[in-house]
Formats: sequence, C-alpha cells, structure tokens
Amino acid sequence: MLVSGYIDRPDYRVDLLPRTNRVVARLGNQVIADSDRAVVVDEQGHGLVWYFHPQDVRLDLLAAVAGKTSICPFKGEATYFAAADDAAVTPIGWTYAKPLVQVAALKGYIAFYQDRVAITVAA
Repeated sequence: MLVSGYIDRPDYRVDLLPRTNRVVARLGNQVIADSDRAVVVDEQGHGLVWYFHPQDVRLDLLAAVAGKTSICPFKGEATYFAAADDAAVTPIGWTYAKPLVQVAALKGYIAFYQDRVAITVAA
C-alpha cells in the first residue's frame, strides 16, 4: 500500500507548470510525442521533467513494460513504457495512472527518460 510522503513532509515541493511551448520527444529519428500542452514537473531535489498529454503521444509506438512499477511517495505508483519494437523492453518512459491528490493533474501524462529520448522545446 502506498503511503503518501506528504504525511511526514507536508512542505515537500512538486510543482506542475503547464506550458504552451511546443515540446517534441524523439526516439532516434521517430517523433513519439509532439505537444503544446506539456507540463514541466519541478520536483524538489530533482531535475526538471517534461510530461506529455497522453493524446499527444504516439501510443502505437510504445508498449507497456509488464510487471515494472515503482513508487514515488510524492507522486504515486509509476508504470513504464518501452519502444514497441524493443525486444529487450528497456523502459524509455513512465506514467502515473493514479497519482496522489497533490499531483492529480499528472494523471495519464507520460514522461520520458531524457538520456534515452531526445526532448526539444521551442521558444
């Protein structure tokens, strides 16, 4: 059972910052996400992470990584995606299907590892 980290750390910051910049995610030469409604997550002690609206992600190019989950005490339980054609099933992104109430706006949004997927942001 997930225990919220906000119980012990009500001051912990996870700021969700909606943006209208065009943000594109590429895996090699393939665009896997293209959005003008992405959210930047600025979490205390972490680097900035772009989360893409699920309707702006090419879900047909992704496959769920069966059995791989992780718990963030400040966001919830994450599930993972790999490229659909990756036989090794190396995770390239994740989502929170049921985020904690403090970050409820992240529900369904998809983030990508920035060392595995190239993210570009237009001005």
